Amino acid sequence: MYQINDNYLKLPGSYLFSNIAKKVNAFQEANKEKEIIRLGIGDVTQPLVPAIIEALHKAVDEMGNAQTFHGYAPDLGYEFLRNAIAKNDYEKRGAEIFADEIFISDGAKSDSANIQEIFGADNKIAVCDPVYPVYVDSNVMAGRTGVYDPKTEMWSDVIYMPCVAENNFVPELPKETPDLIYLCYPNNPTGTTITKEQLQVWVDYANKVGAIIIYDAAYEAYISEEDVPHTIYECEGARTCAIELRSFSKNAGFTGVRLGATVVPKEIQCNGVTLHSLWARRHGTKYNGAPYIVQKAGEAVYTEAGQAQLKEQIAYYMKNAHTIKQGLVDAGYRVVGGVNAPYIWLKTPDNMTSWDFFDYLLERANVVGTPGSGFGPSGEGYFRLTAFGSYENTLKAIERIKNL
Repeated sequence: MYQINDNYLKLPGSYLFSNIAKKVNAFQEANKEKEIIRLGIGDVTQPLVPAIIEALHKAVDEMGNAQTFHGYAPDLGYEFLRNAIAKNDYEKRGAEIFADEIFISDGAKSDSANIQEIFGADNKIAVCDPVYPVYVDSNVMAGRTGVYDPKTEMWSDVIYMPCVAENNFVPELPKETPDLIYLCYPNNPTGTTITKEQLQVWVDYANKVGAIIIYDAAYEAYISEEDVPHTIYECEGARTCAIELRSFSKNAGFTGVRLGATVVPKEIQCNGVTLHSLWARRHGTKYNGAPYIVQKAGEAVYTEAGQAQLKEQIAYYMKNAHTIKQGLVDAGYRVVGGVNAPYIWLKTPDNMTSWDFFDYLLERANVVGTPGSGFGPSGEGYFRLTAFGSYENTLKAIERIKNL
């Protein structure tokens, strides 16, 4: 008789955003006349910019010609895209990352879940709390997190690093030594950031204790303040302790196109084995690469026209973020984020739980957000709104909330 991976049975409930979708769909079905404004899931709404559309059309035409047709992509991804990433995201920022250390994928979500496969089952993970759920859930599936306590909503073998108002939503070095440290900056869900000096502390710590930092830089394009690093490789020593995840979803609107990259420097070694070689082996075995058409679209992101057009698009979303944040402040809410990130993290009013506030907003204002408790126990009493809606809907949503 076959056996299942019973680690999946340890997962409490459905994926956070699946639960939200079910609740919203049920409300809409019962209230068909209501206009629901969705500021919950971090999905973009603006169309792909002209430079990317042009590249897609050109690549499609190439696929229709025998001389320019492309089949399987190279294991790491096409060299034209890896070179563009190395030059623009790293070399221009003074960070030493080479094209053959960049692995092209179909998105940071997949890589953030899959990266744990190259590490032993006994490795202990440390996560910020609140946290992007995929980091924890993928380790649950691997059997690395121990026993779940529904009362505390915590796993016995996970090191939680609270990010709360008292520490300005920035984690402190853990008292228990981890093997894998997940960091995401600008942060999802809180929208907060850390300075280069603060990040350097983490790099020094990881090198000292022999830990690996898995650094999610999916939102780096939204950084506006000068002392906030765009990549962990701006820090000295990061090449020996850090893996970085990058995404085209939020910086270029590729949520439906799917493209990402993971950087694994060749200097990271464990007992003489490079993590680069392990990830390359995993990548080659389990993945056939992002489509040529999509990788050509990714290359267009780094053209002069692409950069100019995407700068305008990011400014559009950050205008939404400013509108949401200022509107909430005017309405008396306590708010962080919305400056270097497209997320606004607000304290729920009147000691409401985050799910109670979700229901309150949905039923009274017909606005959808994300309950903070879905990101971990320290998210209870908080709520996330995204800036990825249209500007018109953002204005309407804030007016509705202010009128409650």
